[in-house]
Amino acid sequence: MGGGTGGGGDDDLITSINVTPLVDVVLVLLIILMVTASYIVSHSIPMELPQAETGDPEAQQPRTLTVSINETGQLHIDAEPISDEVFRRRIREYVASLPNRQESRATIAADGRIQHSRFVYVLDSLRREGVTRYAINVRPEDLAQ
Repeated sequence: MGGGTGGGGDDDLITSINVTPLVDVVLVLLIILMVTASYIVSHSIPMELPQAETGDPEAQQPRTLTVSINETGQLHIDAEPISDEVFRRRIREYVASLPNRQESRATIAADGRIQHSRFVYVLDSLRREGVTRYAINVRPEDLAQ
């Protein structure tokens, strides 16, 4: 079909369409759209927002409890070292400070060299005091595998 060795020349019917150039053009347009969209989103309009007297910034986003366990098993809440007895009390205080107990959350960062039982103790303590939503910090390169 077109360009063969037969003697038909220009009178042959074109029975197929080559879609490769069409796909190339669509991909280029898609890339341009993606680059333009990311540029538009990253440049927001600068403005000075007014202060509201009745707003409560903590009511919109509840605080997350940050729990850390270093290589020796020492507990930390918000980077402050604490004992096991104080740990459970601070969890209770955190949950009591929330307007809705269901919004209680914790982020746990544990050194990879600690004993498994120490990590389980932290999870168990959080659950006993009502914190059932938690996230575990890991290295970003571990997630890529």
